[in-house]
Amino acid sequence: MSELRIAGLVNDSIVDGPGIRYTIFVQGCPHHCPGCHNPDTHSFSGGSITDTGELLEKIKQNPLLDGVTFSGGEPFCQAAVLAELGKQIKQLGLNIVTYTGYTFEELYSGSEDNGWGELLDVTDILIDGRFVLELRDWNVRFRGSSNQRYLDCQESLRQGRAVSAEQE
Repeated sequence: MSELRIAGLVNDSIVDGPGIRYTIFVQGCPHHCPGCHNPDTHSFSGGSITDTGELLEKIKQNPLLDGVTFSGGEPFCQAAVLAELGKQIKQLGLNIVTYTGYTFEELYSGSEDNGWGELLDVTDILIDGRFVLELRDWNVRFRGSSNQRYLDCQESLRQGRAVSAEQE
């Protein structure tokens, strides 16, 4: 398939979205949010290169998964490769959660032609917005700060505006 620069993998996460998830932490982030939970993922030259075909095989080996989470770093910095992998993941019947420091509105505007639209197309839940240390909130499920939104990405795309997702 394609190469992806990653910071790490978690096979059975219960904190990166609903259900049991395979989480892919991509390497590289332009946001550098103060207080970031994963500051080691900021450098675009760190981490390691992996083949997305190998990742897909690892995902297939876990029959307990509800879905896959793309986290980081910033997934939209490697959007085209993740969108390609996401299409394969969707064929397995799994859902996709994507974390991003961008807002839905920034991504939807299509201001950059780097696969953003394709990654949005395979994303079920989008958790958007930069982490803001002053707004850190331990009570917002699957998010770090209260400004971040938990969005139904497909409904947001249909309506052309951010649509909140019901949390289980």
